[in-house]
Amino acid sequence: MRFGRFISVGALKHYFNVTNTYVANKLWIVLFPWRHRPWSRQQRMTNNTQDVFYLPPREDINSPDMYIPLMALVTYIVLSTLLAGLRGAFKPELLGYTTTQAISVMLLEILIIKLGTFLLNISSSSQLLDLVAYSGYKFVGVIISLLLSSLFSQLNFGGGWISWVVFIYCFNANAFFLLRSLRYVLLPESNPQGVGGGAAGYTSSRSQKSARTQFLFLYSYVIQLGFMFWLSRV
Repeated sequence: MRFGRFISVGALKHYFNVTNTYVANKLWIVLFPWRHRPWSRQQRMTNNTQDVFYLPPREDINSPDMYIPLMALVTYIVLSTLLAGLRGAFKPELLGYTTTQAISVMLLEILIIKLGTFLLNISSSSQLLDLVAYSGYKFVGVIISLLLSSLFSQLNFGGGWISWVVFIYCFNANAFFLLRSLRYVLLPESNPQGVGGGAAGYTSSRSQKSARTQFLFLYSYVIQLGFMFWLSRV
């Protein structure tokens, strides 16, 4: 079975085209997104001026990548089993269970956002791999939350409330990051006059934009809260 039959290897390489500087800066943005500007992705025209493409991660800090989500996913799986072992709760099947749970969360999340874009009639040029990448950034916050919560627990410092403070911060940072990053997917530029033009088209356009904005907020905050809470309970 050839892997290239299902996913373009060339397209996949685009998401791993990163540098050490990009990784460090991206992790900083994921954890501290509050003052980052701008959020729009950069494009470049080919020799045929009608064709444009997004720059790879190494050339655009706002481009989604696969390196950080993949490393964060693997780290989360290893860390979860390690913490279970430190508590004396390790079982041989825990590694497989944690892996299945993490991947299932990502698949369910992608299914939700794809369903949302379908119901909201959003025709976007974004790739499925973009959504896979964005669904993996949450593991960075989950890892930080697990590490600090375990550390404070071992030191008997602050009880459980510090762990909740850390989790709430990591959740809000991830939600804000997604809220800004996914605007180009869920709120693409459109003709303000609507498809049919005139006042009716303008009203329809405003109503459609409002529905998309609400879905973006629901996905970034409500859905992410549920998934991150689930992943943090190990």
